Amino acid sequence: MDAGGTDRSHDDRGESGGIRTALTGLTTRGRSFLAAGLAAAVCAYVLGQSDLLRVGLLLSVLPLVCATVLYRTRYRVAGSRRLSPERVPAGSEARVHLRVDNVSRMPTGLLMLQDRVPYVLGPRPRFVLDRVEPGGRREVSYRVRSDLRGRYPLGPLQLRLTDPFGLCELTRSFSTHDTLTVIPRVQALPPVRLSGEAKGYGEGRQRTLALAGDDDVIPRGYRHGDDLRRVHWRSTARYGELMVRREEQPQRARCTVLLDTRGLAYDGAGPDSPFEWAVSGAASVLVHMLERGFSVRLLTDTGNSVPGEGTDGFAGASQGTADAAGLMMDTLAVIDHSDGTSLSPAYDLLRGGNEGLLVAFFGDLDEEQATVAARMRQRSGGAVAFLLDGGAWARGPADVPGPSDRSEERLRMLREAGWTAVGVPYGATLEELWRLADRERTTVAAAAGGEGTR
Repeated sequence: MDAGGTDRSHDDRGESGGIRTALTGLTTRGRSFLAAGLAAAVCAYVLGQSDLLRVGLLLSVLPLVCATVLYRTRYRVAGSRRLSPERVPAGSEARVHLRVDNVSRMPTGLLMLQDRVPYVLGPRPRFVLDRVEPGGRREVSYRVRSDLRGRYPLGPLQLRLTDPFGLCELTRSFSTHDTLTVIPRVQALPPVRLSGEAKGYGEGRQRTLALAGDDDVIPRGYRHGDDLRRVHWRSTARYGELMVRREEQPQRARCTVLLDTRGLAYDGAGPDSPFEWAVSGAASVLVHMLERGFSVRLLTDTGNSVPGEGTDGFAGASQGTADAAGLMMDTLAVIDHSDGTSLSPAYDLLRGGNEGLLVAFFGDLDEEQATVAARMRQRSGGAVAFLLDGGAWARGPADVPGPSDRSEERLRMLREAGWTAVGVPYGATLEELWRLADRERTTVAAAAGGEGTR
């Protein structure tokens, strides 16, 4: 960034525009000097006092000279900003590093540096930089923190120039902005076996053979380092180049995380609202499943899928785990309530039996939407639901012995459809509910096994 370029753009307005800009930079002290000088000059003219007239002229001219000199000052200063880190969980701090370089052959005067930040990140940072020698630089930093997730612009960086007498101040702005992404809080989850024994997902990886038989082989070109024992001579003769059999390809286990974002399903707002709990829970599950080697995707009630485009819509197999997690965290950082009233778009996007493990975070469900949610179980290998109890969250931290009748009825409908369904009371942590879901799955599986032996 070059403040000199920004300064020169002001000169194109003409002399009258430059004078107006300079005069608007007069400080309270400068305006007082100018007013006192004019008053003294008028009194000197009325009273015929030449000495008083000289004093008045001095007081009037001094702020005008300072404003003109400051306006025509040509500092060539480069500024940069670095965020550490660029993504930060809600409630955590990030540090912003500012660097100012004097790229001219002249030393600068006293500089006041300030950065524009949204009010939710804290007060506007201001720094006073002493004289910067030619080719020199100054580095300062400040901290920002937000309890609300989102994407927040930082900048532009501004320099406030002042004269030695403090009579005039002018602001020169850089043009570059940066963005701080505040992502949902992520909780570490224990490695429980929620997947059970359902086909198509699980902690281990299944393998599909690319070679079904000598006639069904799908060869590929020879690469340096390939084992010569894998050379497929029939394909080599057919294509005229060395061909080898493909290795067995791992089929990654899949997991779909469904987040209900319907505005009518949640009450309240702010960091402790049920919707923020659901967003944080979805982020925690996504990161946890990626770390366990699953191919994952984020699905909302509107039918939007992240990462979306691709061969199967899942991330983690073709993308790096860090890239996939970053993409979904960026989406969750700005996700908001939808205007939808139905879960049907998400149900339509689920393919029958090919989704692997389905982990859903539901808000309040009426009977119709509970029926739609129950049918989703038929389109997944296994299903775990976290149902936020709107009544309990509305009451707040009061001592509530159990879920409300409405929530209990919805849980029963989901469990009868095959879901491992857990109610989410106010103040519950995802870690303890994650373990509770595993215990319920184990209990149901043991009961089903006992009935099968009889």
